[in-house]
Amino acid sequence: MTSAVNDVRDPELPGRLLMTERDVLIPLLRARPDADFGRPTAACPGWTVRDVLAHCSAALLRVVESRFERGVFSPGSNDRDIAERADWTNARVVDELERGMTEAGPVIARAGGVLDMIALGEWVHAGDVRETLGEPGAYAGDGLPHALTLLARVTREKGHLPLHADLDDVDEPLRLGDVSGERTPARYIGDAATLVRLYAGRPVPVAGVGYELAGAERAELNIFG
Repeated sequence: MTSAVNDVRDPELPGRLLMTERDVLIPLLRARPDADFGRPTAACPGWTVRDVLAHCSAALLRVVESRFERGVFSPGSNDRDIAERADWTNARVVDELERGMTEAGPVIARAGGVLDMIALGEWVHAGDVRETLGEPGAYAGDGLPHALTLLARVTREKGHLPLHADLDDVDEPLRLGDVSGERTPARYIGDAATLVRLYAGRPVPVAGVGYELAGAERAELNIFG
């Protein structure tokens, strides 16, 4: 990860992020008892672990099968996707998720960038599940370098507020959002996983590593809100 601004899209990056997370998340899920799939998630109020996984698998299959009808990915559409899988076994939901995480990458690569944020959102949801299950690596792990690179590019393309991040666990600073120089960047000091939480609108644990954010409010960073 470097501080340099690179506007060249790596079409394979979203797929690498998905498959890196797949190789950790899928075996973890297959080893958990069915009761764990009913745990409520703090990051997605009203959704259980199973609901999050059903949403993720449905979204990725829409990508794989190029099904993007009007209103897709809206709250109502997400709820319908979850309801359609209500009588599935947990194992079947995980199988569909594995397929989606495996096959969506090439489709996202060919889409020219318009679907890249789906891969980032899926990785964040995997963090939601990991955290709910008490597993390490939530919003971090082997996929973090890919996620940070993708986050930086997505925020640039959205013209998001500029931010300079000095990360405790990454060697070089990260520049996010509008890098035109027309706006003074906000500053962040802290660990990378907490930065991801802020941009994803996820709760930040009271205990643990602290962080500093100057020149912006937490809500201004959320790219999924």
